[in-house]
Amino acid sequence: MQDQGPTPGARSRRIAVMRHGKAEQTGRTDFERELADRGHADSEDTGAWLARQGFTPDRALVSAAHRTIGTWRSVASGGGYDVDPDLSQVLYGAGPETALDLVRETLAEVTSIIVIGHNPTMAYLASLLDDGEGDPAVSSEMMSGYPTSAVALFEYDGDWGDLAEAGARLVAYHIGRG
Repeated sequence: MQDQGPTPGARSRRIAVMRHGKAEQTGRTDFERELADRGHADSEDTGAWLARQGFTPDRALVSAAHRTIGTWRSVASGGGYDVDPDLSQVLYGAGPETALDLVRETLAEVTSIIVIGHNPTMAYLASLLDDGEGDPAVSSEMMSGYPTSAVALFEYDGDWGDLAEAGARLVAYHIGRG
């Protein structure tokens, strides 16, 4: 069967998959570890980079852990974003398939989403989404490591609920360093 392309009327969408910024080594619990000063600076740099890519999120899906909330605040500051995050307890301990399921639950009117979580899940999610049709150099860079404040930017044509593994094109990758 020949590929007919995107569904008629399908909207072009963008997905940013980000690992939280550098966190303090200690906290009462892992969940309560705060973002380190370097994490704030690096995440702010990532937000500014995303804004330069023309990325403005309609939705921020953020793990409910302290360091990911701090990461979102710094990304929002760097990018000039004014979006209240959807804090997810599930995303904190999710594997890549569950994280993808959370993205699929995004409302139809949302055209751009940023997902901020933890490794190895964010690296696996980015790899899982990549359809291999993007710039091979960008893909190679992403596959070489997913350190703190790293973000992969994807484009996708279709409904969120239909987003499949290998269903989005990697267009850019950045490691925030403020």
